[in-house]
Formats: sequence, C-alpha cells, structure tokens
Amino acid sequence: MILQKCVPLFVLLFATNCMYAQTIIPLYNGTIPNAKPCNKTEDNTVKGRVSNIISPCLYAYIPEKKDSTKTCVIICPGGGYSRLAIDHEGHQVAQAYNKKGITAFVLKNRLPIDADCCENKEIVALMDAQQAVKLVREKAAEYDVNANSIGLMGFSAGGHLASTAGTHFNTAVIENANNTSVRPDFLVLGYPVISFSDSLTHMGSRDNMLGKNPTEAKKILYSNELQVTPQTPPTFLLHAADDKTVKVDNSLLFFMALQKNKVPSEIHIMQKGSHGFGLNNKLEPTNWMLNVFAWMKANSFIKGDVAL
Repeated sequence: MILQKCVPLFVLLFATNCMYAQTIIPLYNGTIPNAKPCNKTEDNTVKGRVSNIISPCLYAYIPEKKDSTKTCVIICPGGGYSRLAIDHEGHQVAQAYNKKGITAFVLKNRLPIDADCCENKEIVALMDAQQAVKLVREKAAEYDVNANSIGLMGFSAGGHLASTAGTHFNTAVIENANNTSVRPDFLVLGYPVISFSDSLTHMGSRDNMLGKNPTEAKKILYSNELQVTPQTPPTFLLHAADDKTVKVDNSLLFFMALQKNKVPSEIHIMQKGSHGFGLNNKLEPTNWMLNVFAWMKANSFIKGDVAL
C-alpha cells in the first residue's frame, strides 16, 4: 500500500516481493513557501499517477543492507509538469536502487499547472527539488547517507526538473539560512525534457511551466543544454531513438554540452522504446539500470557487484 498524502514523519512497512521500510518526510516544516489557498485536493484516482499536489514530500526507501559508499538518489517522476507518474517512474525505481543497497527518495513535488495554488508557478517545482537536496544533505547523518554523494534522477519532465536543479544550483529559490549546497552530486536522466526551444521542447511541459507565450529569455534560461558549465554534476543519460514525445536530441545536446565542458558523462541511446517506459522497455527488453549501476561504480558512487 502506498500512501499519497504527506503526514508527519513515520515508518510503515508494506508487502511487496521484498520488504522495505518507507518513511514519508514532509519537505517543509510549518508554512509551505510559494503557496496560497486553493480549492484543490490531491488526486490519485488514476492508478500510478498523482496530481493536484499541495503538500510536497519525500518517500524514503531505506535498504536493510547499504552499499558502503552510502550514496543516495532522489527521484523526480515525469508527467509533463501536470501530474507525476509516481509509480513506474518513482516507487518502482526506488525499489531497484534498494536492491543494490542504495537509499532512494521519491520526490512528490508541486506542479506548475496548479498555478492557482502558488504565487510563482515558474519556480514551484524547482523549489521542491532544491529543498529535497537541502533536506537530505542537512539530515544525512539521520538518514545514514553520504552528504557529499546525493544524486538527482529524473524522467521526462522530471528530467527537466533534475537537469534544472543540476544547472541552476547557484541561484537558490528557497530559504537557505545555512547556505547548504543545493547542487546534486550527480544526475541520472531518463528520456528527459532538456530544451525549451521551439523545435525541441515538449510543448506541454513548457506551456505548463512558463505559459503559452514565454519570452525568448525564459526559453533560453530553461533550455538546460545552454546552461551547462564545468561545475554541472556528472551525468548519465538514457533515451530511445524512436521517442516521438520528447525528441532524443534533448539528451544528445545535453551530452554534447557536458562533453564540451569536460563533465564526466555517459549516454545510452536505445533503438526502440518510445517514451515513458520506466524500468521496463518492452520494445528493447534490457535491464538498463545495470548500465546506471556500472556508471555509478565507475565514478565511485557505489562499490561491489553491478548485477542485481
């Protein structure tokens, strides 16, 4: 059983093929920033999807036996910035990390489509992503993770969110009195929306975040292939060549920018898979997470065997 509302910190055990402890952690204590009263209530009536999110949180998946590096990953599900595909691009992925002894957090972030519930829809998702990194880093000892080895993973529009967090970390959009770094230590991006250019973007994601008539300056600002610097975190990219929803050029251009800036990076292009396949690409049935683990090991984020 997965609970879809954020509640005060507690642990619940649920029955799956494996038993994992799941901790639900509110992102904010007290008043949620960039929020205003609205009539929406959270909607999880569509299986595996959640929308109308007004109380952002993290679902923490803590493995019984941890990899010695104590690396952790925060996962941002996709959904066009209008909903979250929180099951197959969130909870299932977290369980895959747990099998490798890696702590994972699934981010249930607010969405810009819910503009009537926030003061500034442009930054509402980024606020929650930065807050997630900040929270995990500040409470690393409590969660028994390495504060200097926090990855951010994102799928589709969640990939745009993760890549934005990985390229805009010098501009904190949250209260950060302790000046805690909100830079992820590495990125894993699955069929990500990267560019907001007219020719490459997933228009629904851009419209939901910036509106239907964004300025050229905003398009450039959130075209993350144009925001890469040598300080951008090491990145693993995955995409299917036949993706008609989010063009594979999004990943290719980000990879080229990473290479130009000498950022450690790796890209895997599948011949088939279309869009939104999560862990299970039925058109090219390989366990692509093994490539992620191999890359993580090559970059010293994990140790031990790659195979599950």
